[in-house]
Amino acid sequence: MSEFLLTQEGALRAGIFASVLALMMVIEALAPRKNRTQKRTRRWLTNAGIIVADTLIVRLVMPIVAVGVALYAAEHQIGVLNIIPLPFWVSFLLGFIFLDFAVYAQHVATHKVPLLWAFHKMHHADRDIDATTGVRFHPVEILFSMVYKMIVIMLLGPAAAAVILFEITLNASAIFNHANFRLPAILDRYMRLIIVTPDMHRVHHSIYREEHDRNYGFFLSIWDRFFKTYTAQPREGHDQMTIGLAEHQNEKPSTLLWSLLIPFRRVK
Repeated sequence: MSEFLLTQEGALRAGIFASVLALMMVIEALAPRKNRTQKRTRRWLTNAGIIVADTLIVRLVMPIVAVGVALYAAEHQIGVLNIIPLPFWVSFLLGFIFLDFAVYAQHVATHKVPLLWAFHKMHHADRDIDATTGVRFHPVEILFSMVYKMIVIMLLGPAAAAVILFEITLNASAIFNHANFRLPAILDRYMRLIIVTPDMHRVHHSIYREEHDRNYGFFLSIWDRFFKTYTAQPREGHDQMTIGLAEHQNEKPSTLLWSLLIPFRRVK
């Protein structure tokens, strides 16, 4: 499996990303969870433009991706998991789990550190939450995320295959848990014991500070429970809750230039 992941990384990531995004968008149209406040077209074009900007920035500024760092670390025996002799499957599993924890910790930091929040709030400014919100991140935040993950990989030393599988899972889960579709209540209840569901993550996009500073997980839900950052439901219910930032309840977050410049704007 490792060789397959390494040789087919690009095609796998692109194929799974496009497939999950398309699938979630179809399901959202058939079984929406929450009524939209805006038309899809303008939002989708803006969020698509952000995806293009993110891709170009990463490829031009940082052509060395996370898997390249993992391969370098393995070759030079850098990182905890490269130093400690463990069965491959144990090392693989620990690498995947700790990478997920690292993303949880990063997400908490983007809410607590003012400079990081300045860029992360573009993600939260979206007034409707759907599958495209899962890929709406400021290019500067994407660059910071890549640097952060490279440092984590150098310190941790996960297998390159674990990094690839985690990156694919992270992208797919971000699209899934931002999707605006209705899971059966009983299925949601059991799924969120392990992974983050759309209803669980939607709470995080509430306009209320005490709610959008909760439910930070992207894939595994265990970190929010362990660190007591978990909230089961929004106080106003999913149908009535307001999504986005309280100070930006207008049409501006649906425009590309405004979204890219939001870190540099003062709230009036």
